[in-house]
Amino acid sequence: MPLTIPTWMRRLLPRRFRETPPRVAVVRLSGAIGAVSPIRAGLSIGTVAPSLERAFTMPSLSAVALVINSPGGSPVQSHLIYQRIRALAEEKKIKVFAFVEDAAASGGYMIACAADEIVADPTSLVGSIGVVSAGFGFDRLIERIGIERRVHTQGEAKAMLDPFRPENPQDIARLKEIQADVQALFSGLVRERRPTLDASRDLFTGAVWTGRQALELGLVDAIGDLRGTLRARYGEKVDLRLVAENRGSWLARLLRRAGPGQTAAGLPDALIAAVEERAAWARLGL
Repeated sequence: MPLTIPTWMRRLLPRRFRETPPRVAVVRLSGAIGAVSPIRAGLSIGTVAPSLERAFTMPSLSAVALVINSPGGSPVQSHLIYQRIRALAEEKKIKVFAFVEDAAASGGYMIACAADEIVADPTSLVGSIGVVSAGFGFDRLIERIGIERRVHTQGEAKAMLDPFRPENPQDIARLKEIQADVQALFSGLVRERRPTLDASRDLFTGAVWTGRQALELGLVDAIGDLRGTLRARYGEKVDLRLVAENRGSWLARLLRRAGPGQTAAGLPDALIAAVEERAAWARLGL
């Protein structure tokens, strides 16, 4: 990582040493959206917000780069993350790039749409602009093994889509209404953020495309990678500053069990944070 010289000290240096290269904060958004638990990492507004706040408040900032690798998940968490990115970008007047790795699908693509420019690998999977609800039906199974289902509710829709009862056409109709409402929000958001979409194609069927196909359809702006794109845009000396992921690695969480300030292994938090940051850069290939 480049050495940071304090502003007051920089004023004392010769002119050629005072100039600082453009700085871009890098935030990695990886995993299923909403699927967060102590044993399963994922993305939610709670896990992502601290990293976004640190990124957008970094001094001398030229842009924020989001590295996205997500198949989607919760529409609520996807929309909350999208809104937070847009709010910070407009408040700080900072340009946002999204770089797609393996996938920016469904909610992952919604988050990517928060960026001013989306850059994908030629083989990235992009799109899946749709809404899905899936489950299983066990009503015939419990009947076969002699189990009686007992459910008591106040409100006729309280047990809607109970997997231990036969499907009710009214439940299905109600589910379709909910899905249509979410899909309308999703597709409207994409149309607003992506004005260059190919109007001759129906892009809201839930289908996915490769990065190259997505470029032709207007779903992304360019083919490339983070390092190459930002160096071409801001120069070879662009200062890429990775904002460490909020949840940390399993090893760091284990070491920190002794409490704040010192880890169980007697190592200071600052050292663990430095190791984590280096590991995160390695995952990005930088």
